[in-house]
Amino acid sequence: MREGTERPRHVRAGVDRRGALARISSWLAAGAAWPLLSAPSRSPSRQREGSSTPSRRVRKIATEEAFVIPEVAAAMREVVQRGGPSLDLNLWRLVYNTVTVEPTVARVATTGPQDRDALARQFLPRLLDLEQLRLAEMDANDVDVHLLSLVSPGVQMFDRDTAVALARLSNDRLSETIRRHPTRFAGLACFAPQDPAAAATEMERAIRSLTLNGFLVNSHTDGVYLDDQRCWPILEAAEALDAPLYIHPRSPSNGMAAPFRDYRMDGSIWGYGMETGTHAVRLMLSGTLDRFPRLRIVLGHMGEALPFWLWRLDYMASPGSRAALKNSLKPSEYMQRNFSMTTSGLEDPLVLRYMIDKVGVERLMWAIDYPFQQTPASVAFINSATLSDAEREQIAHRNAERIFRIAS
Repeated sequence: MREGTERPRHVRAGVDRRGALARISSWLAAGAAWPLLSAPSRSPSRQREGSSTPSRRVRKIATEEAFVIPEVAAAMREVVQRGGPSLDLNLWRLVYNTVTVEPTVARVATTGPQDRDALARQFLPRLLDLEQLRLAEMDANDVDVHLLSLVSPGVQMFDRDTAVALARLSNDRLSETIRRHPTRFAGLACFAPQDPAAAATEMERAIRSLTLNGFLVNSHTDGVYLDDQRCWPILEAAEALDAPLYIHPRSPSNGMAAPFRDYRMDGSIWGYGMETGTHAVRLMLSGTLDRFPRLRIVLGHMGEALPFWLWRLDYMASPGSRAALKNSLKPSEYMQRNFSMTTSGLEDPLVLRYMIDKVGVERLMWAIDYPFQQTPASVAFINSATLSDAEREQIAHRNAERIFRIAS
């Protein structure tokens, strides 16, 4: 991330939607299927103590659901084709630099191994579709609302001016979609960390003019994390607007990439969680959360493993225990004050129960991680987890309504 007046070679004065659509149409083909199971039953049943069956239909707000616009997809394809050392390219090469297929509603067995690389080649049409296939899948699986966000890595791999322009355009499109379907969609704004001042301006516009529900940043930008003082205008804006900042994963930065280059460890297998958890710990131990005590942060994937490390983090990083530490609170105290978490992509009922016991049910929100996780399995998870009615309702929708200010 660099500040200054130098303009990158490929800066464009505006964003050409027609040209982007034309470029995409030249490499987007039609044809194959994506798994979509039949809708769960909506018939009520009486819940016994300890039962995993809800006693009534529960509203479901999915809180980490990705989309992309054609212009961002076209720009990302250019990034992929240029290549480079970024581990992010391993996934996005499959998504953007391949002949993709138009998914259709289909049924598929949920047992046995899946070819995840083959699935990745079907992501792009689903990311581009905001109002047809997505709504049909939501309806078929009893999902009420998607909280939409621009797919990782957002605009964070583009030059500064392109990133600023595409962030604004993406937020405009997102707001337009929500206005057309106000009961089905809410949205998290993106911004360009490459230009923190412009990011803060866009964040204010997103909340005050576009009435979006918060922000999402895909962890580091050019290896820079939000504890860096150059990023503080972003944190100042989020705190002043009292809007949550979702820190979403991306692959480890080049500085920590070496051990992740083998075995596809760079992505959701391991790298995403380790990288994003590291980002959150940096915010805690740097004293950044003392500078911004009202900052509200959301982490996906059951807190990126941090709840399981809290005892050790407190033990090893209590205030004043090491000369390099700048935190005034224990990490667990920051977790209670500043953080909420979603279930995205981690459908383990034992982990869910641990999270409730460790950090509190009021900090947990359900998510699918669409289109990267399958909707039927995510719905089955929240429907079948051994929860009380009150716990299920909090996780499925009430916490999201409160934290993201989504209308009930």
